[in-house]
Amino acid sequence: MLHGGRRSRNTSASRTLPALCYGDPSPAPAKGARACSWSRPARPSRPPNPRQPGQCFPTSLLCLAPLLHLSGPLLAPAGTSCLARPWTDPLFFLSPCHLVTTPSPLSAPTSAPTMKTPSGPEEARRPASDIRVFASSCTLHGLGHVFGPGRLTPRRGLWAVAVLLSLAAFLYQVEERVRYYGEFHHETALDERESHQLTFPAVTLCNVNPLRRSRLTPNDLHWAGPALLGLEPAEHAAFLRALGRPPTSPGFMPSPTFDMARLYARAGHTLEDMLLDCRYRGQPCGPENFTTIFTRMGQCYTFNSGTNGAELLTTPKGGAGNGLEVMLDVQEDEYLPVWKDVEETPFEVGIRVQIHSQEEPPIIDQLGFGVAPGYQTFVSCQKQQLSFLPAPWGDCSSRSQDPDFDSEPSDPLGPPGPTPGPRPPYSLMGCRLACETRYVARKCGCRMMHMPGGAPVCSPQQYKDCANPALDAMLRKDACTCPNPCASTRYAKELSMVRMPSRPATRYLARKYNRSEAYIADNVLVLDIFFEALNYETVEQKKAYEVSELLGDIGGQMGLFIGASLLTILEILDYLCEVFRDRVLGYFWNRKRSQKHSQKHSSTNLLQEGMGSHRNEVPHLSLGPSRPPTPPCAVTRTLSASHRTCYLVTRL
Repeated sequence: MLHGGRRSRNTSASRTLPALCYGDPSPAPAKGARACSWSRPARPSRPPNPRQPGQCFPTSLLCLAPLLHLSGPLLAPAGTSCLARPWTDPLFFLSPCHLVTTPSPLSAPTSAPTMKTPSGPEEARRPASDIRVFASSCTLHGLGHVFGPGRLTPRRGLWAVAVLLSLAAFLYQVEERVRYYGEFHHETALDERESHQLTFPAVTLCNVNPLRRSRLTPNDLHWAGPALLGLEPAEHAAFLRALGRPPTSPGFMPSPTFDMARLYARAGHTLEDMLLDCRYRGQPCGPENFTTIFTRMGQCYTFNSGTNGAELLTTPKGGAGNGLEVMLDVQEDEYLPVWKDVEETPFEVGIRVQIHSQEEPPIIDQLGFGVAPGYQTFVSCQKQQLSFLPAPWGDCSSRSQDPDFDSEPSDPLGPPGPTPGPRPPYSLMGCRLACETRYVARKCGCRMMHMPGGAPVCSPQQYKDCANPALDAMLRKDACTCPNPCASTRYAKELSMVRMPSRPATRYLARKYNRSEAYIADNVLVLDIFFEALNYETVEQKKAYEVSELLGDIGGQMGLFIGASLLTILEILDYLCEVFRDRVLGYFWNRKRSQKHSQKHSSTNLLQEGMGSHRNEVPHLSLGPSRPPTPPCAVTRTLSASHRTCYLVTRL
């Protein structure tokens, strides 16, 4: 071969290079091939017409001539369908096509064999959306045996059945696990833990008698007598005689207004009068360590309430002597006479006590236990921490209550709505108290003195006519729907009692407090509250089936039945994206390109006619039948081994 007027002596073996070929197939002298010659002709007056059979044209028309120094015959195999569209059509692009070369006649002869290029649809590169390509590389077990090459065989059918059965078993197990998770089961775990110190609970004390007889006035009887004592106006004089008080003067005029809270604060038992001795862990304490609070039983007192930022007391030891020990005087001589058998009339004597956490208000009239005079009562406590799950696993709530009255609530007995500003933590007793407040306020337009909120306090007449009957009816129906708090603390109690004081102690206490021995025996009691031990119990609800367990079960069933993993799911999603891109988007892309091609059809015909003049300059050559087959649109070119580049214009 000549390169720039010099003879090449390169005798290297045949090489496979790209080439360009245009034209339609035509009968060839030799079987299986048609020939066309191609040399470096002078620039033609008219470009060759690639529509005519057996036409090839030099790459100089494609501005590739500087890269090629070719001369000699060119071959295109029989049956080759070359491009009928002009090379200037924008719907075509340059792609490599194999060029099988043989030694040039101008170079030294060699016997190097030619390379065979695979042909046929099986050897063609399949698109990524082909199910066989996906099955051959997917990590899903058995899929490659089902969609392998070849026709359907019994072996492939058995593999398909096995894959379908495994997939069905896997889906059944997944459905069962998902259904079990959707039932939101929970389990309760009971545990006992130790602590170096425990926070001492709040202790609320109330005298069973709400009002002292020596503090009542005729004005109190006028306003509160019918509501609290069941007295009629004509019975006031007799009741005053029973109290040891003079009768009302003829010119008595009651006050225009009356406040029930002030009545209980003035006439109720004071802690200064009741508290004889107080010690906490052996250290003295007094009324300053108690907080006044109103309950349905009247004015009460709470030890270690933690209100107003007070520091909560703790204890590092358990057992008697490491808690609260108080000596109280019940003041039985101040008890009101039993005038009528009404619900508010107390028949017992003593102190009502409730042990509770600082987060919940005392409901001492319902949850308190009694302590009788003449006894020393030991209360051994054990702390219990309760944790419940919210919906859908449980029914607990942590939303604070709103006791304020709403004039038109949608559900006055339902869980209270949110309150703006700072709110106390949610508790079961707090929710019930807020529910009672809203109910009474809705029925009566006022609240009882022990109820929180901003509604006005009921008058004694409203107590008698509306508030007390409405509250009693509500408690009997248990109309409040309050869920358990998600986190709460309660105290289990064990009570034991001994008689006190002894005769020597009675004489000593009578001298100490300037009372008679009979008074000491009838009115004095001792209350000792302590932790049994520093360990405490935890009762915790837990989810019986977590999301991690669900995913673990699904992953285990997936690996057991179909041998897949999370990455296999990503492979399937990637394959579906390939199918969508090739089959769906490709359809619209091809349709759009065909529309653009129809618009440029006229300019294409002009260019094809210009290429037709090159037809006479490319003669046909015939080769023997022993020439190996070449791929479609490839040509056989005789040249020595040298690095040349030629491209075939193919359709997208």
